[in-house]
Amino acid sequence: MKLNSAYLLASSFLILATNAFAQTPKYEVSVSHLRNERYCEVLYGNRDWLSLKIKVFSTEGLNDCPEKLWKGVTEKTITDMHSASFVKLNGPRYWTIDGIKAAGANTVNHERESFGGIEMNLRAVIDINLWQLFRSGHYKATPVSRETKWVYQAGKEVYELVSPEGQTYVMQSYSQIVNPTLTMKDLPTLGEQLKLPKGWTYQARLLKEDLNLEANGTAYVLQDNLENSYQRE
Repeated sequence: MKLNSAYLLASSFLILATNAFAQTPKYEVSVSHLRNERYCEVLYGNRDWLSLKIKVFSTEGLNDCPEKLWKGVTEKTITDMHSASFVKLNGPRYWTIDGIKAAGANTVNHERESFGGIEMNLRAVIDINLWQLFRSGHYKATPVSRETKWVYQAGKEVYELVSPEGQTYVMQSYSQIVNPTLTMKDLPTLGEQLKLPKGWTYQARLLKEDLNLEANGTAYVLQDNLENSYQRE
């Protein structure tokens, strides 16, 4: 089972078909001052023949995923606890957005579990098939169902991937999973560490005005080879 590929499909939210007539959501939750805030996620699920159902739990809004406790969380413990056929420890991660507005049952709920003493809320239940899992990978956009607005403030930097077709993907979080020493100060020159496919470019840009990335039903998300996450603009 390709664990990283499954995470690319999940990206912390339930995958659904796009609703072409989706309305602008009424946001139920608004969080600010997120830039460089640490969080972690735990994904686990069970395979049912050719499909995989995954629950995604996150520390966002509860705690900053204490390092000492996080080091004690293991895939084996979660596998044994839930008789899971799939487990992914996704963290630590750090937001590169300044705020979030969210709506919908997939992203706003109160189901909670503790992993190694770290409290997390359920943020999604993902149903994927093995064909989707096979086709996923780094630098490949995945449709993700969610009702969110990523807020990037004027005067702050954003970090972007640009595809050969000219599509721009804005970083939403950086990861210390592959490179444990990666920090915010490395992001302006991150392109030197990336293994970019042919025709792709990486850039840092200072915002002259606020940038709001809205997902009114579906977002298109990808990860680079360091497992930093981006959403299509």
